[in-house]
Amino acid sequence: MKKSLFILFLFVLSSCKVNQLTGKKTFNIFPNNKLFPMAFTQYKTFLKDNKVLDTEESKEIKFIGEQIAKAAQTYFTYKGAPNYLKDYAWEYNLVENSARNAWCMPGGKIVFYTGILPVAKNKDGIAAIMGHEVAHALLDHGGQRMSISMAQQGLNLVALKATEKQPEKTRKAVLTAYGLGSTVGGVLPFSRKHETEADKIGLELMILAGYNPEEAPKLWERMKAASQGKAPPEILSTHPSSQKRIENLKRWIPEAQRLASEIKG
Repeated sequence: MKKSLFILFLFVLSSCKVNQLTGKKTFNIFPNNKLFPMAFTQYKTFLKDNKVLDTEESKEIKFIGEQIAKAAQTYFTYKGAPNYLKDYAWEYNLVENSARNAWCMPGGKIVFYTGILPVAKNKDGIAAIMGHEVAHALLDHGGQRMSISMAQQGLNLVALKATEKQPEKTRKAVLTAYGLGSTVGGVLPFSRKHETEADKIGLELMILAGYNPEEAPKLWERMKAASQGKAPPEILSTHPSSQKRIENLKRWIPEAQRLASEIKG
């Protein structure tokens, strides 16, 4: 077991790379030239299997997406990495679905569901959501989440091997504790951290693109109201609570505005 853990530790260590946007080391075993083609294929399949709309709302989403993507290019140029986004292929689609959701695949493939539009309410609300989703792509969150999932599976195999000679009752208890601990103590906090990072960078992007940042916390106030108190406790969720997001965004706005002014020169 010790040998297996050591090998896994070396694997994780060797898979850490610096994100160009944040300057932080991240665990990501998937290079973009491998990850993006997979994501693009999955996105194409998703669009084929769902109802993609061509409406005034979809045109507005595409326009705002293009503005946020331009802001992202400006941001990376400011960071000294003007060619970082060369392999991204931005695409923005509105899909008929009542879920209050939007998402982004690696490489810049974005979907808005019609169910989130009443919560977005206006162009600045759409820009807040778009900035958040674009930030996920820029921060390589898709690759990181796939990587942590593989690491969790690897640790599960180690736990299975280590307990194979234990009584079944003991083995079941150990594996259950591992599964709960690795999810609540590892995967979920990892996901919540990603959401917080995307909120912050997304706020900066929407300001750079010329949208009103005051609408970002208002968006989450509407999202909180729409959930009608049915959101799970934060510790059991992949996302921070709406209230925490509201507080963070309000606190970040002055700093984000100063950064945007500096970037624009």
